[in-house]
Amino acid sequence: MGPHISIYMVVLLKKKCNRCRKNYVKCSKRQGYILCYPCQKPQLDVEIEDKTMKKLFDIPEEFYKENSFLCELKSKYIRFGSLSEKQIAVFEKIVGELKEEMGEETEKKEINVQDIELSDRAY
Repeated sequence: MGPHISIYMVVLLKKKCNRCRKNYVKCSKRQGYILCYPCQKPQLDVEIEDKTMKKLFDIPEEFYKENSFLCELKSKYIRFGSLSEKQIAVFEKIVGELKEEMGEETEKKEINVQDIELSDRAY
């Protein structure tokens, strides 16, 4: 037999949160217990004492809302007290990708008021 190539596509579904049954959460078919960000937020608001981990988890709240995997890693750190090197590397990689995406979306254009013609102004 020749080489076997398998391609896996992750299909994301929207399921209701298991706790509040109000909010929808993007998840894969395999995920078991699904929580929306507002339900998971009290677990994530615990003060982290380790300085390096505190710096690692100090990212904008939108990132946690956007990616449930980041919430999962933070809750595992809070629960068990440590993360593996691979988990930390993946966390940093995802945060870097989200920063690039958010940077492109939130890039602001500076508008000079003198450049706007009189016909463009609304009175």
